[in-house]
Amino acid sequence: MQNNTFSTLFVGQNLIKLSAVDSTNNYLKNLTSNSEPLPEGTVIMAEHQFAGRGQLGNVWHAEPGKNLTFSLLLRPSFIAIEQQFVLNMLVSVALNDVLLKYLPDGLTVKWPNDIYLNDKKIGGVLIENLIVGRLIKQSIIGIGLNINQLVFEGELKDRTVSIAQILQQDVNLMALLAEICTQIEQLYLKLRAGRGTNLRDLYVSRLYRLNKIARYNHNGQVFEGKIEGISETGLLRIKPIDSATVEFGFKEVAFI
Repeated sequence: MQNNTFSTLFVGQNLIKLSAVDSTNNYLKNLTSNSEPLPEGTVIMAEHQFAGRGQLGNVWHAEPGKNLTFSLLLRPSFIAIEQQFVLNMLVSVALNDVLLKYLPDGLTVKWPNDIYLNDKKIGGVLIENLIVGRLIKQSIIGIGLNINQLVFEGELKDRTVSIAQILQQDVNLMALLAEICTQIEQLYLKLRAGRGTNLRDLYVSRLYRLNKIARYNHNGQVFEGKIEGISETGLLRIKPIDSATVEFGFKEVAFI
């Protein structure tokens, strides 16, 4: 356990820094399975994450020491199972809020929780919930953000961007992590107190391609439509040009 100067009540107060790890989510899951309980708000941060994961097994690549790759432990037992997508919304909005201080134009959230700058990915989130009975016993939230990496190889070159590429200068990683922990905590405490009523509106208002005609792929069929928002449980609502609105779950629709 490491004490920090973060101006938070609990998020990031227990910060564990690692030089290298396969996945901060995996590391945190292993810690929580031990007999000694970890405090809520524990953050695992790695300089090098060599097997980082995205949604449904996608691989996350990050140059060592240049980016933010970390995982956060929450225990949101006050959230109903069917409303667990609220965690995606909370983290996405928090990241968007913080990055807006650095990149005021073009930031959006690509459903469900990728952070985009115009048409390029700047960060992603992987949330893994442990559900016991009707309760979310714990939530491990993995976050990867491209910060000071200037070169991306292969297919990532045209699909990925970092803050330093835009600003042409490095950003202090620990200061940025502190801002993110603060923002997540503020939104989390509001939600826990029943004051997170505008979270869905904030999330929807920042959706990538909201109300714009674009092309999508569903089961090998390409169609044009526009994103209208999300359902109560977080399904993506798209209205094809020639038919009624359809709701899609994770990996049921691909952005083209």
